[in-house]
Amino acid sequence: MSLFSGFKLAFNSLLQLGPSQMGLYSLYQFGLRTEHYQRMLTTSLKKLEKFSSGIPIKLQPCLSDLPDRNVLLNKIGVQVDQLYEEADEIVKGYVRLFGGQSIPLELTLPEPLAYWTKYELKNRMIHDQDIKFIWEPGRFGWAYKLAMAYYLSKNEQYAETFWRYTEQFFSSNPPYLGPHWMSGQEVAIRLVALAFVTLIFTQSEHTTAERQEYIAKIIAIHAERILPTLIYARSQNNNHLITEALGLYTASAMLPDHPFAIKWYRLGWHWLKRAFQQQISTDGTYTQHSTNYHRLMLQAALWAHAVHEHSFKNEPIPKDYSAHLESATHWLWKLVDPQTGRVPNLGHNDGAYILPLTVCPYHDYRPIIYAAARTFLQKRLTPSGPWDDMTTWLCLPVLQSQMETDLNFWHQAPQQQLKTQSPYLLINQKNDSWATLRVGKFTSRPAHADQLHLDLWWRGHNLAHDPGTYLYNASPPWDNSLTNALVHNTVVVDDREFMQHAGRFLYLDWAQARVREYQSYPDGGYESITADHKGYRKIHVTHTRKVTTLPDGQWEVIDHLEGPPNSIHTTRLHWLLPDWDYEINGPSNKEDSLDYEIQIKSPDGWVCLKMMAPLKPESMYPQPGQNFQLIRAGKLLVGSGSVLPISGWASPTYGEKIPALACILYITQPMPIEFKSEWIFPCEG
Repeated sequence: MSLFSGFKLAFNSLLQLGPSQMGLYSLYQFGLRTEHYQRMLTTSLKKLEKFSSGIPIKLQPCLSDLPDRNVLLNKIGVQVDQLYEEADEIVKGYVRLFGGQSIPLELTLPEPLAYWTKYELKNRMIHDQDIKFIWEPGRFGWAYKLAMAYYLSKNEQYAETFWRYTEQFFSSNPPYLGPHWMSGQEVAIRLVALAFVTLIFTQSEHTTAERQEYIAKIIAIHAERILPTLIYARSQNNNHLITEALGLYTASAMLPDHPFAIKWYRLGWHWLKRAFQQQISTDGTYTQHSTNYHRLMLQAALWAHAVHEHSFKNEPIPKDYSAHLESATHWLWKLVDPQTGRVPNLGHNDGAYILPLTVCPYHDYRPIIYAAARTFLQKRLTPSGPWDDMTTWLCLPVLQSQMETDLNFWHQAPQQQLKTQSPYLLINQKNDSWATLRVGKFTSRPAHADQLHLDLWWRGHNLAHDPGTYLYNASPPWDNSLTNALVHNTVVVDDREFMQHAGRFLYLDWAQARVREYQSYPDGGYESITADHKGYRKIHVTHTRKVTTLPDGQWEVIDHLEGPPNSIHTTRLHWLLPDWDYEINGPSNKEDSLDYEIQIKSPDGWVCLKMMAPLKPESMYPQPGQNFQLIRAGKLLVGSGSVLPISGWASPTYGEKIPALACILYITQPMPIEFKSEWIFPCEG
């Protein structure tokens, strides 16, 4: 990058992110490079050692109670065996990171370990490994599984394993040395995990007074690590600020007699309130525009609520704080597929699951929605099932004032005023298919270039889906590349993204979208939503998408691109489908249009996608510029031309990618240009 380009990028970042965020981040970097944080934390450790040499500070529970064991077993049912199986794997030294396959549990790193600031100043590849795979075991997600299994079975080997691994971890990663102390967020997530699991393991014969005193010291060390770099979390104003404030808040509840507890409490509660108030919009959209981070935010809110009810019940909760969490719960609830509990893989999905108090798999969002609805909406969702376990673990009360509501509420009787708010939901009552249209209004940096992306679901199958994330830190082409507009279900002009990709986690020149029209007929015949974005404003092109549900159960999607008359552009329509058996028909013999038909064999029958584009006389098919491609796992199956290696992949969770079918239609001709897509269920072939 040239000096001028670098200056221009820095200026645009300052202009679009604002002086506050950029200023705080610059101060954080200054502290790193001058070793200010190292000096601060060295002083903090000395003070903590002085305090611990006196009368031991007793560890206090930060939750009101533990659930009735028999109630939990009844809720979970036969799935308790899955919990025991996972806990047994952990005992044997294996763990399922990010909800994926079982791999060896690594808690130690090659020595010697440097001070954490040295790692922070380098890139995010350590020992030739993505830092996320090093951090995840240090979040102690495996400890929740051991604690849950111990509580339900009273099998002491789970408690013994927890203490053995915990002592191994902290002896191998002493305070503030190594990558496990790099991020205040990682430290805070580990602190919350210790808060829950030590509450469970106090019932074990392996939990001695000395070990409880040891954990009390560890909690204080964690809280003090968060404080100096809270400025970084403030500069990000996202999940980092929420989790780090939550860590301080939790530490103050666990160690109320500690000399630093008041400081932890005041800062933690202040920034928690501020984060929930600022990061959640009035319609419930979370600032990171990600379903996974939305879940993380609600889990943090639930934990904060549980700690508040036990330790700080007399502290008033601001009304707007509660109102934002109510809206946020509605937002995510609308996107939960009633049959499977899955949601669209919107935005960053780095496998984060900070409160895994459930036997349900990683991709099942019913546990968080059931718990959040009980807490923030005063609703008891039905039907009951294993997904009730998070609610039970947190001992959320059942009150007569709570209204019983079906999880399927939005699909049975959608409310007009909420349907026309983000996230934008359309339901075809004929066959229970549903879709959500991505219409983002950015107030902070976007995660993915996914404006007007469409997710389509039918009978629990995600037919048109988001590619996900895969990896943040890797060699090209897998360096967080699935953020790209070219792999989302939208239209791209001239193979250019509609926002400037300025860094691995940074888009500038935000493409703002808006809903132009919503139509709904009272007899349920059809409904439609029309939205546009002006991400291509620099070339004077506007993309408008109209999505319509039809009475026969079909879906119609019309993409219209308007620009200066006779200006010639190459437009590209992309759909990402499951990796099922397929058949291709096309192109048609029509002179005035380019038509292709793709049939995919779902477990419930053939589904048909028709992709069509009217051709103008100046660019009659088969002249150059019109092309259809079917790509699987970066390999071209049908068509011609170059292929992006990231095409035809989907990532259900972090670090895992699976083949998918990318259907791409190219048209090069003068503006205006239009595409028409039809989805037909089922399509027998």
